[in-house]
Amino acid sequence: MSLITLTTDFGLADSYVGAMKGVILGIDPTATIVDISHDIAPQDVREAAYVIYTAYPYFPPDTVHVVVVDPGVGSRRRALALRAAQACFVAPDNGVLSYVLAREGMREAVSLTSSRYHRRTVSHTFHGRDIFAPVAAHLARGVPLTEVGEPLTEIVTFSLPQPRVLPDGDLVGHVLHIDRFGNLILDVREGDFIVGGGIILEVAGRRIQGLGRTFTEVSAGELVAYIGSSGHLEIALREGNAAQSLGMKRGDKILLYRLCRNHHCCGTGVAQQW
Repeated sequence: MSLITLTTDFGLADSYVGAMKGVILGIDPTATIVDISHDIAPQDVREAAYVIYTAYPYFPPDTVHVVVVDPGVGSRRRALALRAAQACFVAPDNGVLSYVLAREGMREAVSLTSSRYHRRTVSHTFHGRDIFAPVAAHLARGVPLTEVGEPLTEIVTFSLPQPRVLPDGDLVGHVLHIDRFGNLILDVREGDFIVGGGIILEVAGRRIQGLGRTFTEVSAGELVAYIGSSGHLEIALREGNAAQSLGMKRGDKILLYRLCRNHHCCGTGVAQQW
């Protein structure tokens, strides 16, 4: 079975997504096409990178993932296809696969230079339809990666935010992504800190003590921190929008303190070094 996913910033008001699906089905009428998201903010490569990173592991290994958030379309930026440990990806070479590659590594990659696998006429502004979609369809049907272009040894990636420990022992994290509910998804994972006797998060002048498991552990309008479904630490405002309420945006910092594992060790359970 041919399985192809689509992640774009095209939205659904125009014909762009439908045109890409039409090209795929014209090459492989039996293909199954899954929409991951078409609501990526326009030209937001980092948002797309996070969204595909959190979705692709749940698909069968032979799935072809097409990611088209492409502010450099028509320029000298390369179009590429690559194979990682679990899947194949077709995308512009602009860093949109940075999170995937940080997790997976790259087994092989090619620049999509073989026009045989493109549409006969290629628009300067719609490579999603004319290059990425047809190449994905051919790959899903079993065409080898080496046939659709020339080998690449390096591709464009951007540096990923990482939590860091300050000299005084405080852990600094960053907002990695803000979902449609306004939840703040951080670059901190559970393995980056010791829960022990609890933690305190400081964000935009507000403090959150301890981790919850569900939103219902706090009252409406209160903040809660928890390990989200992606394995990252998240901050939410129950029945509200944490990002708007706190005035936070991607890249902003948060501070984590750890409480003593044994509160008697310091008398009051104040924040201690990691």
